[in-house]
Amino acid sequence: MNVGKRLYHYALHYKIMIIAALIMLTVSVAAELTGPFIAKKIIDDHIVGIEGEWYETAEGSDAVLYEGSWYKRDQYFNETEEKGKGVRILQVGRDFYFIPTDIPSSEGERTFEKGEIFITKNNETASYPATKLTTDELVSFYSPEVPRIIKLILMYFGLLVFASFFQYGQNYYLKNAANRIIQKMRNDVFQHTQKLPIKYFDNLPAGKVVARITNDTEAIRELYVTVLSNFFSSGIYITGIYVALYILNPTLATVCLVLIPILIVWMIVYRKFASSYNHVIRSKISDINAMINESIQGMTIIQAFRREEKTRQDFEEMNDTHFRYQNKLLSLNSITSHNLVGVLRNLAFVALIWYFGGGSIGVGSFVTLGVLYAFVDYLNRLFQPITGIVNQLPNLEKALVAGERVFELLEEEGREVSDERIPRYKGNVSFEHVNFAYKEGEYVLKDINIEAKQGETVALVGHTGSGKSSIMNLLFRYYDVKEGRIAIDGTNINDLEHQTLRQHMAIVLQDPYLFTGTIASNVSLNNPDIPREKVEKALKDVGADTVLRNLENGYDTEVIEKGSTLSSGQRQLISFARALAYDPAILILDEATSSIDTETEAIIQEAMDVLKKGRTTFIIAHRLSTIKNADQIVVLDKGMIVEKGNHEELMQQKGKYYQMYELQKGKQAS
Repeated sequence: MNVGKRLYHYALHYKIMIIAALIMLTVSVAAELTGPFIAKKIIDDHIVGIEGEWYETAEGSDAVLYEGSWYKRDQYFNETEEKGKGVRILQVGRDFYFIPTDIPSSEGERTFEKGEIFITKNNETASYPATKLTTDELVSFYSPEVPRIIKLILMYFGLLVFASFFQYGQNYYLKNAANRIIQKMRNDVFQHTQKLPIKYFDNLPAGKVVARITNDTEAIRELYVTVLSNFFSSGIYITGIYVALYILNPTLATVCLVLIPILIVWMIVYRKFASSYNHVIRSKISDINAMINESIQGMTIIQAFRREEKTRQDFEEMNDTHFRYQNKLLSLNSITSHNLVGVLRNLAFVALIWYFGGGSIGVGSFVTLGVLYAFVDYLNRLFQPITGIVNQLPNLEKALVAGERVFELLEEEGREVSDERIPRYKGNVSFEHVNFAYKEGEYVLKDINIEAKQGETVALVGHTGSGKSSIMNLLFRYYDVKEGRIAIDGTNINDLEHQTLRQHMAIVLQDPYLFTGTIASNVSLNNPDIPREKVEKALKDVGADTVLRNLENGYDTEVIEKGSTLSSGQRQLISFARALAYDPAILILDEATSSIDTETEAIIQEAMDVLKKGRTTFIIAHRLSTIKNADQIVVLDKGMIVEKGNHEELMQQKGKYYQMYELQKGKQAS
């Protein structure tokens, strides 16, 4: 499904709100576009209309007194009134003249000379006696028109007020719908990231994911809030204007239709160039976010090793690329958008002048002054939505590229979160001929066979890269085995949902992760099944109260990002308390004491003993002195098990474990 369809399907979630907005927009546009028709009526029927036919009549409504006689315009007579002698009022230059007789036609070139008006048309001249009207006399002839003009002006004003209410409504509902769409989209994207396997994040920096959830969805919000509302309103405006133009003059309206294919062709051409620029721009924004995120997290290393200048250069290079492509897009917009609208506007007015240039303007002529005014007004209005569409093309393309990136993330295969509950494990774990590779053909684990019985402690030791952490990644199903089988209490873990599998498991990492909140919330992770009493007991049982009691707010002390204000020992104890509070049947300690000072290690060693009671425990350890009491020690080398047994058995073998132990013992002694 392409990006446009995906965005359309998101919009369907709030279709009632959007449809209501579009109906309001249509009513608003219709009311607003009535203005030129009202202006046309005022000009043709009431301002220029004074040159229409007048008849002598009796005194009464709409009648005008002139030189002792009453006169009324033809259209103001009712069916019962009798019409007397016909007269006319004609304009010559800036003056108006009273002709005491009716005339067959007022078309042609007019001149006044010696008490007569001469009308010349097709080389034929007719003359009529005429008297120049004074200002007061002219005002009296216009007096029947004034109430009607005021009425039409008030009607137009009322329509504008009416339109403004609907304009507000459509604006509110459309933007409200857009905000709801983006709210849902952001929720969907964030929730989907929780379902993605860990391997997805191996090659995608956190900053890039953040950019898709924040920056890209914000660009899509602009699509719904600004671009689509502009396109909808412009489309309705253009449709309404063309309907009005066809009512006024079908021939010229048909000529003006050529603007539509020109606009469509322009949009296609523009998108071809703008799309490539926007892809680079959005990609560079992600790269910049990723680098900023990485630089902030690694600021201590950057400053310690004096890499500020190199980091600045790397950032500047990315920023320069982003700047260059932004400028390319800016140049594309500047060269084309306003120029296009200007060219189209000029072409339209040239067509208007050419078309109307062959005829005169006046009563009963080729075109009336009111029609000309309305046509020019509508043409001017026509280019407002066209300008709006052209100016929104950059935002449209930016949003489509952003949508492509967001939906690319959503299309990554995730795992549905399962709420299935299973009984607590006994804790019997077995690895049976397990082989595993992160990359096809490059095996990091080869023929792994381990059996841990309920309540046993199994230690995994070996040099860096030997495969210790990979074994734990497989047990937690962060990754799935390529060959072989891992079973818990005889059940293949691949037969269990990922969340269900981890229900009775816990892990303590070498560098424990703390979330923004309090110490207590980091223990419970805001799980309603873990009350405050259980949190405090877990902290006390692992000895954290001796380390954390001096904090100003105790267990309610605020923890900022990653717990950077706490010592590594304090963070580790909180992590132990977290594992204990969740009461797992299977526990994994991933080098939990490798970065702890000797004094804190003694506390943590006691905490580990508390944690291990009644649980099957896997320990990944570098300090071999901490695992001497393990029921089983598995020695790994290059992804294979080379030795297996307890401490005494392995020391007697004088193999790899013996060498590692003696080496560490010698270093400690020295």
